[in-house]
Amino acid sequence: MSDPTHVFDDLREESEELDRLVAELSPEGWAFATPAARWTVAHQIAHLAWTDHSALLAVTDEEAFRALVEKALAAPESFVDEGAEEGAAKPPAQLLSGWRAGRAALLDALYSAPTGTRFPWYGPPMSAASMATGRLMETWAHGQDVADALGVVRSPTDRLRHVVRIGVRARDFAFGVHGLTPPSEEFRVELLAPSGELWAYGSENAPQRVTGPALDFCLLVTRRAHRTDLAVEAVGPDADRWLDVAQAFAGPPGAGRPPKPKGAGQ
Repeated sequence: MSDPTHVFDDLREESEELDRLVAELSPEGWAFATPAARWTVAHQIAHLAWTDHSALLAVTDEEAFRALVEKALAAPESFVDEGAEEGAAKPPAQLLSGWRAGRAALLDALYSAPTGTRFPWYGPPMSAASMATGRLMETWAHGQDVADALGVVRSPTDRLRHVVRIGVRARDFAFGVHGLTPPSEEFRVELLAPSGELWAYGSENAPQRVTGPALDFCLLVTRRAHRTDLAVEAVGPDADRWLDVAQAFAGPPGAGRPPKPKGAGQ
């Protein structure tokens, strides 16, 4: 079994990068609107804090986590927004300190989790490494919302490999959540990492393939940019359809981002 420590380290670094974006914000900055409808910067951080807390309970207190699941099932359309609203209503300093404490506690729990243990989640049970990978994906995606709100262009890192991996593995789920039958054959996926390395998945001989920059693929599968604004390309009808529906997160796909107006910069 591979050592999951690098995933935990990457999650910590991804969180710290986002922390640097918000640490010195004025109260007005916390109230900036993000691309997510009705969500400010404060909502984005509150959502991450809320989900980190859920993950911590899943790892450390299964009974308490089950109670959260029951609450989610009772209000499936609103429980995520309610968690974000509750956190966003706190003073920024309190919200920030709570997020920091919660993510630190989660990382401590993940680092010390017994090898091979699987923890409950809102979908299938997850290993500590999978839990960390999911948290990194969400931290990066919601961090993109914050960066967009603040007008900041982030430099991509090879931590994106974790987002890519979820996006590739979630192919059939993405088809299913859109009411489509997943293709029976695998695709070849070739993506250029920020470091210049080629990340490849699937058989070299697969007739259908997806290629492009890893950053653009991550923006696509987290639905943080419209396909037409990205340099991700498909060969084959099923691969082409996948780029329309791809997502790396559980739950409904949502509306996604609209295409940028013609003439707007990337």
